[in-house]
Amino acid sequence: MNEQAKHAQKNPTQFRYEELTFLPLLRLRSVQPTTQADFANLPEDSKSLKAMVSKLLAERDCEKQRADHLHIQMLRLQVELERFKKFYYGPRADQLQSASDLLQLLLQFAQELEQKPIHPEDVPSKAEPTYELRRVKRRRGRRHLANFENLPVTTHVHELKGGERVCPGCGEERKEIGAEESWQVEYIPGRFERIHHVRKKYACTGCEANGENPQIKAAAKPETAIDKGMAGPGLLAYIVTSKFSEYLPLYRLEDIFERQGFEISRATQSVWCGDVADLVKPLYELMADRVRQSHVVATDDTVMPMLSTGQTKQARMWVYVGDEAHPYNVFDFTLNRGRDGPKYFLKDFKQVLLADAYGGYNGVVVGNEITRTGCWAHAKRKLIEAEKAAPEIAAEAVGLVRSLYAIERRAKEISVMERLQLRQQQSVPILDRLHEKFLAWLLPKHPMAEALSYALNQWTTLTVFCSDGAVPIDNNVSEREMKRIVLHRKNSLFVGNPRGGKTASILASLTSTCRRHDIDPQLYLTQLLVNLPQAKMSDLPVWLPDQWKLRQAGRLASLQSTPPIRSGLYFQP
Repeated sequence: MNEQAKHAQKNPTQFRYEELTFLPLLRLRSVQPTTQADFANLPEDSKSLKAMVSKLLAERDCEKQRADHLHIQMLRLQVELERFKKFYYGPRADQLQSASDLLQLLLQFAQELEQKPIHPEDVPSKAEPTYELRRVKRRRGRRHLANFENLPVTTHVHELKGGERVCPGCGEERKEIGAEESWQVEYIPGRFERIHHVRKKYACTGCEANGENPQIKAAAKPETAIDKGMAGPGLLAYIVTSKFSEYLPLYRLEDIFERQGFEISRATQSVWCGDVADLVKPLYELMADRVRQSHVVATDDTVMPMLSTGQTKQARMWVYVGDEAHPYNVFDFTLNRGRDGPKYFLKDFKQVLLADAYGGYNGVVVGNEITRTGCWAHAKRKLIEAEKAAPEIAAEAVGLVRSLYAIERRAKEISVMERLQLRQQQSVPILDRLHEKFLAWLLPKHPMAEALSYALNQWTTLTVFCSDGAVPIDNNVSEREMKRIVLHRKNSLFVGNPRGGKTASILASLTSTCRRHDIDPQLYLTQLLVNLPQAKMSDLPVWLPDQWKLRQAGRLASLQSTPPIRSGLYFQP
């Protein structure tokens, strides 16, 4: 028995690994040159020779299968390695990394361009040349601060003192002949201010003198966002904006407040956020109802850790983005990723659901009228991740997907019906070509097969956008909102309990919708917290962010048309 056999009996697992790695090399080294003696040992009859040849061919086929298996395993490891390298060190954009990617795409674009016929109307006349206008926002030189009329102005006038006005030439006093003006931008840090409320009380002295009830009555005080709380609406709006729009954790706000002279513990701030969420919850539910009335709802989810016994629990935060007719972003917190969460939220929804390939959505759409549509950004990302396994296939597939996105860029500013017609004329042929290519490239156990199978398994949902002009080609709108939740999670780490998760979903819905409409969330929340405590339920729709923005624009337009009048910070709708 040789040394390898003895070592194999002691360490069979290690021997299999060494055999997997070095056995082909050892077999090659063990091959000796053939001699006349070797030929003499061969059998004479053809039947025995055929058996030996068949055995050798079977061994060769076995080794070839084994080599193919090792090659596929190596490609899988390369794909996984590139995925982790991109996650830790690479760019976040989904782009091919091969050196020939750009040249290949340019060559393919040139070939396709030459094959397309030129319409006579597309040829510009020599008499009237047309030029493409490029809209590039470029700032030239310093900005003229005098034009920023939205900023308050404090004027400092610098004059010569009496002795400095004396002319050194003749001794006469110099006269003012003009002035030089310059501008600076100054930042005044925020500050705390105490609001002292004094409620005057009145009584009837005549009734009191007669021994009757003096009929005492105190002046009314406006209702506050937090009953008997010391925090004003501006402070509450600042805390909510800082945490759910700027993603500052509460312990950093605690340090900032301490530097400004009034320490507020993070526990107190957390309680205040919960109280604000309870106050605005009817508005949040109204936004959710409006989202469920949308024709297309985009959704996605991510992990939101929650404190639990022993370790954090992997809870989830979901987002539901309404269409342009119902422009609200609503978040929902659940304790797990089960289908019960989206199924309950979308219980009355009967339109189009835009989502990724998560299997839990199948239980949401089955048995009702919901149409599920897929995301081409996910499909393209799968192809890019498998680029190392098959660069040529990845380059051609991603090039075709980019052709779909080029059509979408042209269809962005046109109507829904025109967009649908454009997709059916230009996108459908590309999709047919992609489907044929995917079926031809689909190899069993190949790393690229995972990316191709993802697209083929979702093909019905990935082609819905060609039958409905209002459906987007991807789900990037909800993924962008999830990235902000991830940033919040990175800074705040977790939520303390289910109530904290619900608070985060309510307040993040308001700040995210404000961002969608380009609204200052602190100004909006300040006015909301001033007026909402005494508002009627019938007045609730006017405090939706998009309606508030319209009312605010009308108010500013009316103020610009009339002489300025100094007023308080808050106003009634």
